[in-house]
Amino acid sequence: MSKRAVLEVIALGVEDAVAAQAGGADRLELVTDMAADGLTPPVETFAGIRAAVDIDLRVMLRPAGGFAVGDHLERLVRTAREMRDAGADAFVLGFLDADGGVDLPAVERVVGELDGCRWTFHRAIDRAADRDALRKQLDGMPGLDTYLTAGSAGGVDAGLPTLVAEAARSGEAGYEQQLLVGGGLRLDHVPQLRAAGIDAFHIGGAARPDGWGRPVSAEAVASWRAVVDAAR
Repeated sequence: MSKRAVLEVIALGVEDAVAAQAGGADRLELVTDMAADGLTPPVETFAGIRAAVDIDLRVMLRPAGGFAVGDHLERLVRTAREMRDAGADAFVLGFLDADGGVDLPAVERVVGELDGCRWTFHRAIDRAADRDALRKQLDGMPGLDTYLTAGSAGGVDAGLPTLVAEAARSGEAGYEQQLLVGGGLRLDHVPQLRAAGIDAFHIGGAARPDGWGRPVSAEAVASWRAVVDAAR
């Protein structure tokens, strides 16, 4: 029997987290400021959500919009340390340099604060000049177990062929990590992705039928849970 696929939901606060867990989410990505596509939440937000739910949490480490760390590295390192001190044990991060390559020094510096915790390299991969080169450079990085990707900066519609091709390379050097698909993901994409062997899905706006100004809907999450579980 195949293992249950992962359904990850973006949570901005406790109300989101409780609804997502009630709807059947396996994991939460904790962020703030979706106008900037998700930045690091306050430590207090993490603590409140951690106290409210018992599913896995991954905390975003992203100091500003875009995918360059810029002048924020030292602050981000301090924030990572604060999150670890507060009990966070899984994270989301990813930085590119001006040429669209992975900013390896920045990634290594932040990951060095995570004590081997599991982490996701997020959709910066969809803006990379060379996805394969990025994966090879990050191969063996402590704790890296997931890539959050739409396969394309334009979203899953444009990225489907890339996602299917990368899933087929699972187990190769640089491709051992789980593919977590998100970014313009729709329910009708799920059967094709599941058929390709992809078993992790990430939703944000899709969990909020009334828009980002309203909390996560447990019913919306439950509808995704049902489709993800049925498409095996």
